[in-house]
Amino acid sequence: MTTTDWDAAADSFDEEPDHGLLDPVVRDAWARRMETWLPAACSEVLDLGCGTGSLALLVAGQGHRVTAVDRSPRMAERARAKLAGTGAEVLVGDADHPPVGTRRFDVILARHVVWLLPDPVAALRGWFGLLKPGGRLVLIEGVWGGVGLSAARLTGLLTPHTERIHHEPLSGDPRLWGREVDDERYALVARAEPAHRHAEVVDVHLLLRRGTDVLLGRRAGTGYADGLLHAPSGHVEDGEDVREAMIREAAEETGVVLDPDELRVALVMQHRGPGGSPRTGWFFEAAYDPQRPPRNAEPEKCSELGWFPLHALPDDIVAYCRAGLDGYRAGERFLLHWHEDGDPVAHAPDGIRRAVPLPVAAAATGGVHHIELWVPDLAEAESDWGWLLGELGHVPYQRWARGRSWRRGDSYVVVEQSPDLTGATHDRRLPGVNHLAFHVRDHETLDALVRRAPEHGWRLLLTGRRPHTGGSGPHAVYLENAAGYEVELVVP
Repeated sequence: MTTTDWDAAADSFDEEPDHGLLDPVVRDAWARRMETWLPAACSEVLDLGCGTGSLALLVAGQGHRVTAVDRSPRMAERARAKLAGTGAEVLVGDADHPPVGTRRFDVILARHVVWLLPDPVAALRGWFGLLKPGGRLVLIEGVWGGVGLSAARLTGLLTPHTERIHHEPLSGDPRLWGREVDDERYALVARAEPAHRHAEVVDVHLLLRRGTDVLLGRRAGTGYADGLLHAPSGHVEDGEDVREAMIREAAEETGVVLDPDELRVALVMQHRGPGGSPRTGWFFEAAYDPQRPPRNAEPEKCSELGWFPLHALPDDIVAYCRAGLDGYRAGERFLLHWHEDGDPVAHAPDGIRRAVPLPVAAAATGGVHHIELWVPDLAEAESDWGWLLGELGHVPYQRWARGRSWRRGDSYVVVEQSPDLTGATHDRRLPGVNHLAFHVRDHETLDALVRRAPEHGWRLLLTGRRPHTGGSGPHAVYLENAAGYEVELVVP
């Protein structure tokens, strides 16, 4: 084929069904394929080795501006006649060095051309140079009777230039060829994007909550941040999603096997360590289960595990982990934490604040922003409400002389001993708020809360029965503290 006299072949070239596209069925089959390979918007298309211009005519008919090139003057002449009136330009020249100067194209199309080139590596490099950023290289090739170019071989030639290569087998569609074929025929659509695009490590971090405390481990023997505290964490491995990675890392480091439904996304943070590369970190929240206490499952990497209060975290902690925990407490959902190269790895209380919260869309109209309770004794309220809200997944949020608040998601609960308080007791039977109701995950969690509630200032109301709430499904218990505030805990 490489010694074919293409000028002599021009007059009979269109007799092949897939060359001339004279059969409406064949022509329609190629038209449909071209619609999927080419951009929907009007684009600049360079058809290399265009032959008599049959494909170029389809492309022009789909609204694209076509420049067609063939080395055979006779082929180019027939293509020019076929494309008359379409606005297409037909040039005589070699496909591997098309005579288009400095012009750039959205698409380069070549059918049964690459396998004929004397130096396909150099030709492909040059073709990528003719594409606009994001442009497409559409190559239709095959192997016929032992000659040609396999899809695996051509993909290997494209790989140094791009990672986005779509392979579409064509042998199984006889409409394209006007007959059944049993050899390899295919199309590759490659995008003009960097072969090695920016990629980041994705890491996962577990905020295991025990009331108002969070579990941290002290790094040891890892070569990075040894001696500092950090949440159980690790990297997402190939083929994992972030939730799967978090479950695996939690089991490997703490021995706690979490169910996917126990995890809640707390925060997403893009961060960079001093002198390091950017990473994206997913922080997940999960509740402590007394039936599955954590243990130090990797003593070679961790010297100790411990519980630490979220509202009084230690300073000997990895800086970006502390930034994530502080952002979590503050109700942030997305953060940037970008170290400069001279910054310490450890949290520096008096250092430059590197955390930058990213704003999120406003909460839906009608959602609860916060609930404020006026209490007669702030210290007592901080003790009993702080315990209960912490067990229910709320995080210490604000703290001022006369008040405290605990946040969960986009809403928070405030207790305040206001100087404007007009009474010393709360009577839920008077007009006003009767009680607050909170979800509890399951009956086991509810039972644990009820058992421990008296130790923290809450007594069980309606002892011995759990009334139905809202039908036959949910169940609830009612607790009351010494100040007369009632809380309903509902299991779905």
